[in-house]
This record gives sequence, C-alpha cells and structure tokens, in this order.
Amino acid sequence: MVLKREFVIISKGGFVMENEISDLSSEQREELLCILKDRFEKNISRHQALKWAEVQAKLEANTEKLGSLNEMEKTGGEPDIVDYDQEANEYIFYDCSAESPKGRRNVCYDREGLESRKEHKPENSAIDMAAAMGITLLTEKQYRELQKLGDFDTKTSSWVKTPPEIRKLGGALFADRRYGQVFVYHNSAPSYYGARGFRGALRV
Repeated sequence: MVLKREFVIISKGGFVMENEISDLSSEQREELLCILKDRFEKNISRHQALKWAEVQAKLEANTEKLGSLNEMEKTGGEPDIVDYDQEANEYIFYDCSAESPKGRRNVCYDREGLESRKEHKPENSAIDMAAAMGITLLTEKQYRELQKLGDFDTKTSSWVKTPPEIRKLGGALFADRRYGQVFVYHNSAPSYYGARGFRGALRV
C-alpha cells in the first residue's frame, strides 16, 4: 500500500521526480515501534510525564506518521519525543541524533538555491527532503529547545527554518553547538557541506 501523498524533489541531474512514502509492512511497523520504544525508555528525561503505551496507541492509529518516522530513522535522525501538545493532543518528535543526520548531509537549503548553482549541484535540498519525508525543518526556537535536552551538533551543523525576509535576500540559517554554546549563523542558500544536514520535527 502506498500513501496518497506525493512530493516533488530534485535529483542531482536537475530532473524533477515524484516521491511517495510507502506504508510499512506489519513487520516493519513492529521493528520501528521497538526502536522508538527503546529510545523512549532510555531517554526518559526528554519526556518524563509521558507513557509509552499511550504514545504507541497514537502511532498505531496514525500509520502515515509511522512512515515519516521510518524515514527519519533510516536517514540517521534517531527521532524521539521531546514534547506533548495537550491542547492539540499531539506528540512532538525531533531528530535527536548526536550529530546532524548522516543521510541528509551535503544538501543546500532549498530548491531555489539548488537550481541557482551552475555546477557541482548537490543531490537534493533540505526543504525538499523534509517535504518528501513528511516532516518540517526545526525552527531556530525549536533547535534551541532541543539543545536544552543535551549536546547536539558538536562536530556538525544543521540547516534551520529560515525567515522569509532573510531567504528573500539569498541567505539561509544553520546552527550548531561549540564551546558549550549554541550558535546560529548564515550562509548563502546554495551552499552545502559534508558536515551539514538538517533536523526535522513531526507531530503525531
């Protein structure tokens, strides 16, 4: 079964192609839930007031979100719950890998940045990859919230959601942790680096 969500991403050669998140088999769902449960229990400090049984029930009732979580896991994000929105009754997952997810590096900020490069184009962009995965880039505020839960990106950096007024002028924001502090910087949107990926958020 394939979910009825289609996304457009750009390949290295500049060709446009459609991408879909496939529904998981029962075995894949079980394996992913075991991974998420294990991570949940090993990092209780991130979600002390929550119970896994309730989280699992919500996930099993939203199988399309399991597809997105699986993509986060496959690309090295190590997703985990960092908050619960009581009003919306939604669990909030962030990529909690120690460093920027390995499977999402070497990407520029967005498609416009990618297309503006005349040579040495990366395979994809952070915005397009996130859309194809059904997640959103962390905002600067969310990134700083994540950093309160541990030390992340001490050797790498991650693109963060850039305000329109900055992007309109050709820039994009990224962040990391160095010297015990969280720093937010700017680059041109077409830039890409082997040590920079992006972190995403997902509500379930």
